[in-house]
Amino acid sequence: QVQLVESGGGLVQAGGSLRLSCAASGRTFSSYTMGWFRQAPGKEREFVAAITWSGGSRNYADSVKGRFTISRDNAKNTGYLQMNSLKPEDTAVYYCAVQGMVWGPLDIRESKYDYWGQGTQVTVSS
Repeated sequence: QVQLVESGGGLVQAGGSLRLSCAASGRTFSSYTMGWFRQAPGKEREFVAAITWSGGSRNYADSVKGRFTISRDNAKNTGYLQMNSLKPEDTAVYYCAVQGMVWGPLDIRESKYDYWGQGTQVTVSS
């Protein structure tokens, strides 16, 4: 089992920045690919970004590419999502997730992630 706790959400004006954190406990965090997803009101949850267990590869949704950066510090069992140039359409609950398979590849599909945090609200005002 892996327990994930997100933090860092809040209210920010358009153009501003936030950094989300995802603290992991339980299994060896450094062996698992992690991702960030988000769900806006009335919409389905969508992929935002993912990073491999080593941190060597990343991918992003087109909507956040160039503005968001995913990273991880395996020594601290923590993942991050740096969000810059925020837009009102970025408003959502953001979730971190970890794959259940050791050393898994990057994947944008929710079904490939077995462990999820409770989510943190990000609200961007115009």
